[in-house]
Amino acid sequence: MIDDQTVSDLETVAGCGTRLRHAREAAGLTLEDVGQRLRMPVQVVKSLEHEQWQKLGAPVFVRGQLRSYARLLGVDVSELLEQAQVGPVVPPTLVSHTHTPRARRIAENLGRRALYVGITAVLAVPVWFATRGHFDGTAPSPNTASLDVIPAAVPVTPAGPGSAAAAPAEVAAAPVIKPTATPYVASLAPVPRAAPAPAANLDMQFSGDSWVDIGGPDGATVEKALIKSGESRSFTPGQVARVTLGNASAVQVQQNGAIVDLTPYQRANVARFQVSSEGSVVPVSH
Repeated sequence: MIDDQTVSDLETVAGCGTRLRHAREAAGLTLEDVGQRLRMPVQVVKSLEHEQWQKLGAPVFVRGQLRSYARLLGVDVSELLEQAQVGPVVPPTLVSHTHTPRARRIAENLGRRALYVGITAVLAVPVWFATRGHFDGTAPSPNTASLDVIPAAVPVTPAGPGSAAAAPAEVAAAPVIKPTATPYVASLAPVPRAAPAPAANLDMQFSGDSWVDIGGPDGATVEKALIKSGESRSFTPGQVARVTLGNASAVQVQQNGAIVDLTPYQRANVARFQVSSEGSVVPVSH
């Protein structure tokens, strides 16, 4: 704080920034001291003393910083603000959109409808052209011939009295078409279906102590215990429906000799999965 005599001497100095700087020096404060007390960057304090308002942002922020600086030094805030040529705080202009003119509403509605119609036309016209042939029956049908049909032989017209010489030539010119393939005859015997592959056993090898909770298809508990390291378990198809393995990283699960990756079913070193009726390992359904 500075005494009244110092404040009286500073009132004769022109300029808001100069008064602040003289008051700071009279109080024995450095720019760093002011910045630390006001929690303000030193560059901002220096800009206030040099009246570089354009570097400090909006006028409302500049006036607030000036008030804080003047309050720290015990200088009259109102007089400082009058001397500082800071732009006035202009409230923002509020434009009401509650009452929209009727012509504008009609124009906006027509514009939106035209946009919807255009989008619909762009999407519907190609589809209509693509499906037009299927609906009106004008789509060209492929010209196919059955391979099972045997072409008929060319008929030979009996020769009359005046065509005795031409008959042998016509018979010789007409090719005789013989079937080159035996017509396909559909068999009525049922086609045998391949037998489904047998479901595989579910084997577990424990390289560390693990707490397990294994349930059957009927909801009953098959096994719920702490299995020691070095032990193993094997379950037949249809015996297990739901499996929970603690310390899952120490358990190796095999199915039909193939190792099952427990990563998709593991969380926080606890694996939970189900075994379907076909013997497949699937995630737990909630």
